[in-house]
Amino acid sequence: MSRKCELTGKKAMSGNNVSHAKNRTKRKFLPNLNNVTLSSETLGRDFQLKVSASALRTINKVGGLDHFLKKADGENLSSNAMRIKKDIEKIEIEKAPLQK
Repeated sequence: MSRKCELTGKKAMSGNNVSHAKNRTKRKFLPNLNNVTLSSETLGRDFQLKVSASALRTINKVGGLDHFLKKADGENLSSNAMRIKKDIEKIEIEKAPLQK
């Protein structure tokens, strides 16, 4: 699996190490990825995802995985995260007529 956040799409960036003498050599800036288990309240299941630390902070801020995926743009999500998002949307559509 690549070094890419499954929820935000963050991946390695390239740049230069610059010495005091201004010599430049190529380097990589890697994202701070963590393997975490996140639970979905709607689905009642846990999911293992490779997520960046900043995405974890955002998930905590918006109130959980379900709320984060509702607002997330589909082009940044991995195929696994897209499947979770579609399952959550499907369950919420089924619950909507029952709430009225």
